[in-house]
Amino acid sequence: MADPRGFLTTRERELPQRRPVPVRIRDWKEVYEEQQLGTLQRQAGRCMDCGIPFCHQGCPLGNLIPEWNNLARTGEWSDAIERLHATNNFPEFTGRLCPAPCETACVLGISQPAVTIKQVEVTTIEQAFEDGNVTPEIPIRLSGKTVAVVGSGPAGLAAAQQLTRAGHTVAVYERADKPGGLLRYGIPEFKMEKAVLDRRLEQMRAEGTRFRCNQEIGRDITLHQLRQRYDAVVLTTGATVPRGLPVPGGDLEGVVQAMDFLPDANRVALGETVENQIVATDKDVVIIGGGDTGADCIGTSHRQGARSVTSLEIMPQPGEDRPSGQPWPTYPMLFRVASAHEEGGDRVYATSTQEVLAGDDGRVRALKLVEVERTDSGFQEIEGTEREVPAQLVLLAMGFLGPEQGLAQELGLETDERSNIARDGSYMTNVPGIFAAGDAGRGQSLIVWAIAEGRSAAMNVDAFLSGSSALPAPVKPTDRPLTA
Repeated sequence: MADPRGFLTTRERELPQRRPVPVRIRDWKEVYEEQQLGTLQRQAGRCMDCGIPFCHQGCPLGNLIPEWNNLARTGEWSDAIERLHATNNFPEFTGRLCPAPCETACVLGISQPAVTIKQVEVTTIEQAFEDGNVTPEIPIRLSGKTVAVVGSGPAGLAAAQQLTRAGHTVAVYERADKPGGLLRYGIPEFKMEKAVLDRRLEQMRAEGTRFRCNQEIGRDITLHQLRQRYDAVVLTTGATVPRGLPVPGGDLEGVVQAMDFLPDANRVALGETVENQIVATDKDVVIIGGGDTGADCIGTSHRQGARSVTSLEIMPQPGEDRPSGQPWPTYPMLFRVASAHEEGGDRVYATSTQEVLAGDDGRVRALKLVEVERTDSGFQEIEGTEREVPAQLVLLAMGFLGPEQGLAQELGLETDERSNIARDGSYMTNVPGIFAAGDAGRGQSLIVWAIAEGRSAAMNVDAFLSGSSALPAPVKPTDRPLTA
């Protein structure tokens, strides 16, 4: 324990400042300013090194949080990154994008604001890159076995890196023109600049991982061909089938899925030219869905110069304190203000869309809304609360139903009741040699779960190919997070 009185002498939780709103909405750079190392180290010193560190259980990766908090506090950055990389391949991703269930499970959080675990994490990895402590880990010998990883999101990258380091020859197949999955084309630049992704991909290439981009399974090569060509196949395609809007007018022009809007915005932010790009410029934008993807649409719309931005959520507005039914250390539903919410727009809760209304040109012109209340049987509309809000662009950010079914159908892979690819306790599907990890097998989830599943699947693939494995396995497919 670096400072046994740290949680008493430094009681305030302090995070980096966000750049001023009028400045940051004029560019696509990350919103946070750099935090002084001294401030960060004092925050790390608030960690109590608990006898039972519940942050371990809150984190699917099993991160050794008290250990690297301690090392960050004392400035032993090379040892801190060694502890952090022992459980997490990509702390620069989770340190920016994870909602930090470890912090809601922090023991200090019972009586004080929780330790800034996520900020210590991202500072540790950034310091490691700056000091040259992130280098390729090239395997000493090759196994002679080959593995195809389908999908290059966080689960696929984690599985690929672990298997490459175990000595297998790994090829990652990605249907987009560059690897990264949602990390590249779903996450806006203002949340994670793509240079952060590219430097990690450079390390992976140096280690021996091969990337096959512009390769769509089922079009350019079949899953059956992959199974014949490789000794094992890992499916990490994500859960990419979006929820639609099943109301009259839900298919009007101008009603767009978030993942048809955000990728093009990312490309343009990086200097690419996109034909027929869907933009929010000078439009009244309505975003249906109050989660992270909805917030990404809010921030992107502001940067594109939207006239107005309204975010709709069918659930009632959560409180700022833990509900009684979601006690520590569970992950509570709280009213959170993301950077995008600070930038403007209206957040409307307990409201449902009854109809999408068309203008004379056949495009969307407005939404007909109604307030709702939650009952034991679902949501009940409140009579007399109907109203219209103008909208020339409606972005659907209501989550995803599961993975695309083409791959499963090709080889007869079994699916579960939620249409996810079914797998056993070793992440293997009903077809020997084919494994599934991340959202493709778990359903829509968090980046930290994707990495954890990718690492665990890699261990099981390694054992399948080699008879045993020394790779770690953070989670089983049946594990569930600390939720109420």
